[in-house]
Amino acid sequence: MRIGLLQLNATIGAFDQNRARVEETYRQAVERGAELVLAPELILCGYPPRDLLLRDDFVQRGLDCLNTLARSVGDIPLIVGYVDLNPDRPGRSLCNAAAVIRQGKVIQRIFKSLLPTYDVFDEDRYFEPAGKIVPVEIDGLKIGVTICEDIWNDADFWPERRYRRDPIRELVDAGAKLIVNISASPWQRGKEATRLAMLQRVARDEKVPLVQVNTVGANDELIFDGHSVTLNARGEMLALGASFAEDVLVVDLEASVPSPAPALPANQEEQLFRALVLGVRDYVGKCGFKSTVIGLSGGIDSALVAVIAAEALGADKVWGVSLPSRYSSEGSLTDAAQLAKKLGIRYDVLPIAGPVTEIEKTLTGVFAGRTPDATEENIQSRMRGLLLMSLSNKFGPLVLTTGNKSELAVGYCTLYGDMCGALAVIADVLKTEIYALAQWVNRHEEIIPWKTIEKPPSAELRPNQTDQDSLPPYDLLDRILRHYVVDDADPKMLVSEGISPETVKDVLNKITFSEYKRRQAAPGLKVSPRAFGMGRRVPIAQRFRS
Repeated sequence: MRIGLLQLNATIGAFDQNRARVEETYRQAVERGAELVLAPELILCGYPPRDLLLRDDFVQRGLDCLNTLARSVGDIPLIVGYVDLNPDRPGRSLCNAAAVIRQGKVIQRIFKSLLPTYDVFDEDRYFEPAGKIVPVEIDGLKIGVTICEDIWNDADFWPERRYRRDPIRELVDAGAKLIVNISASPWQRGKEATRLAMLQRVARDEKVPLVQVNTVGANDELIFDGHSVTLNARGEMLALGASFAEDVLVVDLEASVPSPAPALPANQEEQLFRALVLGVRDYVGKCGFKSTVIGLSGGIDSALVAVIAAEALGADKVWGVSLPSRYSSEGSLTDAAQLAKKLGIRYDVLPIAGPVTEIEKTLTGVFAGRTPDATEENIQSRMRGLLLMSLSNKFGPLVLTTGNKSELAVGYCTLYGDMCGALAVIADVLKTEIYALAQWVNRHEEIIPWKTIEKPPSAELRPNQTDQDSLPPYDLLDRILRHYVVDDADPKMLVSEGISPETVKDVLNKITFSEYKRRQAAPGLKVSPRAFGMGRRVPIAQRFRS
């Protein structure tokens, strides 16, 4: 059998656009000889639709869209993801579903069995899980149709399973000779390798060919990488979808393994960069904006964000603005200008010393007798935020914030200042990873000035300031953050690894006290196993301390 895989980028709620894209690529796959075509999970409405699922009109639009799509499908069957009404009540009113369409009709509906409710997932909030699981028969072949999480519970691959049932085992026991999986599997660093290894284990253990089609694109914080895959019954890869781009594959399940065999991209910095580029491109485009504006400080964070934005949107859609204060070094201004020239983006300089002085004068009376402190530093940052938002209001570009995960974790950022903006591009990228990405960007030629990469990081809000005046060295800080934020490690483990109890206590207190800031931050692109935001839900008003 020749299987067509439609690795597509859907926009949430753009039903007609999403349907038209499925129709167009379905025809392409059929013309290339596909005998069965697969489209991703919830592709008609986009994933994740979240509380739009609580709207009856949203659900009905999806059902109408499915019926319209069905009329365009001929004798070659199409399996497509959509939202269906739950036919069995009581229970939740909806099901995460796959429709088997042929000759203008929906001939079978399959419901998702395992509903993820962890990290960024909240499907149990909306959907009723499938009851009985049985294969679909198409032209005499029994096919096990699964939806994303249904395939993520293999007893031999995972040391601890989340669910009691194994849909794949149930389908194979019921006679399935082929497993297909329509998916919307979000990306994080290393996810593509884990996913492939898990799928290969399932194919080998069950001794059946396995085909997974994964969505691609970005919706809000989530990025989907594609990497759709076709495996034979030995778990050998017959075909692999593109990375972070749409793709239409037609694969013969009886074909021999190509030489050389397909392989996942090996460079993790390149994968991370491409993920962030896709995240920016889709967020800006799907929100209806045309361009972006970035505060260029001359530091490594804003430099990297500018590089990502220029790659995502084109240099003519990126506006770099330097906002020097009385403490900004001449080197920072030179580095920002050099970067802007190299990228070919618009560049302007708007000094903030004058406006900041006027604000300080206004506050002189009420601040009388008080020693200058972080308050005066934050005035500078907030003036920068005000100016960038003014440019956004007047000319329409979307403000991209430039803070990284290390800073956001410990509150080394100014609320209503450098946190102003619509998208936090690198909010899930640790400072040490920022340096690795910058090195990768400069692998062939100097894009980000080497002086920017090599100089000590500084907010330049007071004379001779460096980040390490207030924070541990970033390699140590990031080590703590990986354990505590990502892995939920006990602080005693950090101390047992040789980190001083005082440092651990200081960092953990900063993380706890900064939760109110993070709750007001712009959405950040998720690229790690545990990102701040929807994947880490911690109360603000709480008194638990480790």
